[in-house]
Amino acid sequence: MRYADGPAAEYEIRIAAAAPRVWELVSDIDLPARMSPELHRVEWLDGATAPAPGARFTGHNRHPKIGEWQTVSQIVTVAAEREFCWAVLDTGGRFGAPVADPAQSLATWRFVLEPACGHVLVRHSVRIGPGASGLSAVIARMPDREEQLIEARLAELRTGMAATLKGIKALAEG
Repeated sequence: MRYADGPAAEYEIRIAAAAPRVWELVSDIDLPARMSPELHRVEWLDGATAPAPGARFTGHNRHPKIGEWQTVSQIVTVAAEREFCWAVLDTGGRFGAPVADPAQSLATWRFVLEPACGHVLVRHSVRIGPGASGLSAVIARMPDREEQLIEARLAELRTGMAATLKGIKALAEG
């Protein structure tokens, strides 16, 4: 597994609720901050107040080994009751030249909903790269441990996705 290959992680859950209710929750950018072990706060940028392609928001993150940092994310896809996707950008040039193009994001996050009779299957996923990130900087210092570093980071992200989806399930079914 190599960073250049765009490693990914996914977690899925069945939610016994109507698709509009599940959509309302997954498309709320504030919700993951209430449930994630890493993302702690978000705020809309540029006057945006709701998810729409091109809208941007800041994420405030915290990790016991990494510390605190902020990211800027740009919403890429909003397909009601089907898909919500955003790209995390290095607009400040923290890891190299500033990046504002979602195609060069440091990560891409996605919720995909598959409504069915009596439930919605929700997949939450992340693809790392192709843009430079904190993980790629660590890999550059320890290239012989690239696979281990990626696996460890994906496991952390999967844990966060599980917490977020379990929280969404509890809210939607409650």
